[in-house]
Amino acid sequence: MDRSEPKIGVFGGTFDPVHLGHLRVAEEVRESLGLEEVWFVLSARPPHKGGFAYAQAEDRWEMLKMALENNPHFKPCDIELKREGPSYSIDTIRELQKKLEGQLFFIIGEDAFLEIRTWKEWERLLESCNFAVMKRTSRDLTGFLQELGYEKITPSEFKNKKGAFLYLVKVTELEISSTLIRSLIKSGLSIRYLVPEPVRKYILEKGLYRS
Repeated sequence: MDRSEPKIGVFGGTFDPVHLGHLRVAEEVRESLGLEEVWFVLSARPPHKGGFAYAQAEDRWEMLKMALENNPHFKPCDIELKREGPSYSIDTIRELQKKLEGQLFFIIGEDAFLEIRTWKEWERLLESCNFAVMKRTSRDLTGFLQELGYEKITPSEFKNKKGAFLYLVKVTELEISSTLIRSLIKSGLSIRYLVPEPVRKYILEKGLYRS
C-alpha cells in the first residue's frame, strides 16, 4: 500500500442512536492516525444483531447526518442502506475502494475485533485494508494478532503479509452507549449532553425509543 495516499477512516455501526461517545472516539482515532476523513457507515441490517435495529434506518440516517454536519472531517455514508441483504463489512470495503481514492482504515472496537473470525470473509477483510482497533483496556492483543498473521512493528503498530497495517489506538473510555440512551428515554429521563442537541430534539419530535 502507498502510505502517501490520503487516509480515510471507515467507522461502521447501527448508530441507534448516534451519540457523543461515537463522535469522540472517531475524533481521537482521526487525530492519532492523521486521517483526512472518517466515513460513518450506517448499517442497515447488521448481521451480528440478526438484522435488528430499534429505530428505522431512515430515522437513524437523519440523526447521523445531523450529528456530523458541524465536523468537516466527518462524512455520513449510506452505502449499506442502498444494498439489499445483510450489511457485511467486506462488501462495504470493496465498494468504498472503488469509490474513494486513498488508504482505508477500518475503525473497530476492541471487543468487536476479538470476534473478527466470525465475520464473513474475515481473512480477506484483514488483507483488504488497514485496521484501527480502539483500545479501552490494558489487554495484550499481541498473541491474538500473531494468530491472525500480523507481525509486530511497534507496541501499537502491526503489519500482515499483504502489507496491510493494524494500529492499536487508545481512546477515552466514555460511559455512554446507545443501550443506555434508549433505556433513559424509555424511563422518561433526559438524554441531554449524551447526544448532539439536534439528535436529542429529533428523537423527542419523532417519539423514538419510547417503547
